[in-house]
Amino acid sequence: MNSSRQSPTTGITTDIPARLDRLPWSRFHLLVVVALGVTWILDGLEVTIVGAIAPVLQSRQTLALSAGEIGAAGSAYVIGAVIGALVFGWLTDRFGRRLVFYVTLVVYLTGVLLTATSWSFVAFALFRALTGFGIGGEYAAINSAIDELMPARYRGRIDLLVNGSFWLGAAAGSGASLLFLDPDIFPPNVGWRLAFATGGVLGLGILLLRRHVPESPRWLITHGRERQADGTITEIERRVRSDTGAELGEARGRLTVHPRRSFGFGLIFRAMLDKYRGRSVLALVLMVAQAFLFNAVTFSYGLVLVRFHGVSEGATGGYLVTLAASNFLGPLLLGPLFDTLGRRVMIAGTYAISGILLIATAIAFGLDAFYALGTAIGGSAAPLLFGYLVGTGEAWAMAAGYVFAAVLMLIAALAEAKLGIDAEGRSLEEIASPLSCEPAS
Repeated sequence: MNSSRQSPTTGITTDIPARLDRLPWSRFHLLVVVALGVTWILDGLEVTIVGAIAPVLQSRQTLALSAGEIGAAGSAYVIGAVIGALVFGWLTDRFGRRLVFYVTLVVYLTGVLLTATSWSFVAFALFRALTGFGIGGEYAAINSAIDELMPARYRGRIDLLVNGSFWLGAAAGSGASLLFLDPDIFPPNVGWRLAFATGGVLGLGILLLRRHVPESPRWLITHGRERQADGTITEIERRVRSDTGAELGEARGRLTVHPRRSFGFGLIFRAMLDKYRGRSVLALVLMVAQAFLFNAVTFSYGLVLVRFHGVSEGATGGYLVTLAASNFLGPLLLGPLFDTLGRRVMIAGTYAISGILLIATAIAFGLDAFYALGTAIGGSAAPLLFGYLVGTGEAWAMAAGYVFAAVLMLIAALAEAKLGIDAEGRSLEEIASPLSCEPAS
């Protein structure tokens, strides 16, 4: 049944968003989550290995990199991710989610495999930038697809679980690094290369899973592909009925859209800086704080453990298992609260707690105690800065870095409390009116 109708003056009126949001959880949704979200596990594995092998890469038997060069390579990865998100984000809007999440995965895996062949700092940094370019595109394509395909009442916990699965990969990478970096098993200049190559080969299997994921009906309808959109949503409903054995309830709510072939940056920036100015500021503050902290951790923890705590170069991965496990269990246990208590309370609370813990870490470092924590603006600066701080050999310099990260997190918590919105259980179209609802000029 065709649920969309078009008027030459009023655009297309459709109930496709309502039909997607009223679906019960099914095996179809689980397949989408696994096929798209498993990339985060691989990214966690690969990024963790980078942090673990950092001390090994300083050896003359490998690439003989300095702490500053390792930090610069980390920044190259993040800068590549930012550029990839922008480029592939535009391509995702123009050509669809399904095509782009194939392309981005190929780019990402190519970067990972080429990293295993690095022969110098320049090659290593370039290949890390290519890897980041691919993962940035994955962020854009995959998050769009998942948000648009998941029913509204599950969206918050699914987003959190999918992105939190990064830490499953981090735990696996921590364990794998103990194997690959053991000089009794692999020579120093072979083990770290095998670690990257193994992750790249494992990722090839994801390409097969993704053939079961359809194009987003929301994207199709906003680009004027009514027949394809209705065919896709009808097939999704058939699969859900088959999976659950239940009849579907009536879809309530219709939306009128004005299709465009693409939505230019001018339209997007006008919406960001005018209609959604507060949300744009909030998103920027949250991402700067989170990215600074995250990248400070992942790209420097191995150097910190070796330089300040006397951990052997091949054993650094073992110290990340607890951190990785807690970062995955957090989304798993707290995820449902994002759809019940709400985004504003949970995001502000978690950022505030992170800031307080960072201050405690800084105090511990100032007392010559333990260890390290840490995209866009903040993310690209963090690896470079923390590489420099590790290079100073001064515990107080590291403490100052963590204090700075703590201040960013606390500012982000205040921004969320002030500017955040209640999105739990609401459709995407309720939270923000789609740009396609505006008539084309």
